[in-house]
Amino acid sequence: MSLRTRTHIYPHKRYYWYSGSPVAEWLDDFSDWLKASGYCNTVIRNHVAAMRYSLEPLAPLPRGRCFSQAELEQIVTHPKRPQGFAHARWAFGRFLQSCDQWIDLPSTAPHAELIGPFLQYLTEMRGLASVTVKQHEWYARLFLDAVVPTSGCLANLSAADIERFFAEQSRRRCRRSIIDLAGYVRVLLRFCVERGEVAPGLEAFDIPRRYCDELPPRAIPWTLVEQLLESIDRSTPIGLRDHAIFFLMAHYGLRTGEMSALTLDSIDWQARTLRVGQNKTRSILILPLTDPAAKVLQRYLRDGRPTTERPELFLRSLAPVGALTHGAIACAFRRHATRSGLPLSDASPYGLRHGFAMRLLDRNVGVKVIGDLLGHRSLEATSAYLRLQIDSLRNVALPLPGGDHARQ
Repeated sequence: MSLRTRTHIYPHKRYYWYSGSPVAEWLDDFSDWLKASGYCNTVIRNHVAAMRYSLEPLAPLPRGRCFSQAELEQIVTHPKRPQGFAHARWAFGRFLQSCDQWIDLPSTAPHAELIGPFLQYLTEMRGLASVTVKQHEWYARLFLDAVVPTSGCLANLSAADIERFFAEQSRRRCRRSIIDLAGYVRVLLRFCVERGEVAPGLEAFDIPRRYCDELPPRAIPWTLVEQLLESIDRSTPIGLRDHAIFFLMAHYGLRTGEMSALTLDSIDWQARTLRVGQNKTRSILILPLTDPAAKVLQRYLRDGRPTTERPELFLRSLAPVGALTHGAIACAFRRHATRSGLPLSDASPYGLRHGFAMRLLDRNVGVKVIGDLLGHRSLEATSAYLRLQIDSLRNVALPLPGGDHARQ
């Protein structure tokens, strides 16, 4: 970090106070990482102060020393500022991981002997993405903590234990959530059966049924989409970002996961195209970049996107700077839907995608073309997007036989 940058972050005298510390090299590198990650100067000063207080008792401290999570929890702590030091400890751990100075000790959590091989199986044998593996880990721990005590034996697991687990979960989960949970538990139990941990047949428990077209369509009418986009405050960087996200979702029918995966290189300004990696089909879709979409993106890039070397197109507003997740996009949609005052209490970002499909259908676009734009492999998947709204059903209702005579 240059002297100008250091004195910009710290008051002039305080900078020399830090530069005289026996762990000044650690503090300089940590401060550089915080600045590059998008932390504001106030947070940088607080984190560096916490690490100076925590690391100086260890001096002399070689710059290449590695730390583990357990060590940091013992070192970086303060009785009067526990929350502030916890935040600094988390950031310092991320900094150590970026420098390859992080020690991953064997997990001492319950059921670690089973969870470790299970995650390795999902990664190496099933080829699942890291995000999906984390979801399996969370649900596996939820299930094991509930049905198998820490000191218990998995071999004693019975069908009654599984039934009690789902009966308890059904009190706080909807049917769709129970179905998803059952899928994760089945994968875990199949793995345990293959290892001889549990009795064969336990993985074949009954689960609730979900029927095709049992729920009403999720498409948001185009008039409401226009009103929602217009209601977003574009005087702030966050507003410009969210408006650009939902504009692209509404006009291109993109998924939330596809939005979070967009990068600066996804936009070809010369060819006027948008390159979208479709996460479900693992294919690339090249879409034309319309003039309205180009204007929205240009304004966001000029006034809304933070200055950073990160390649992702849409970034978090809070440090550390990183890609916006699909969950954050869903939260932003609910926030803007509530502020707009529109009848969108039960809507989700996928309603924009469904509305895009309905809009194309109204314009007499073929179902096959709609499916290609949505990234579907079958017409059956596309048909779920093209179910008519209840109000539209009235327009196609057949007259009752003898209706005219009945009215007379």
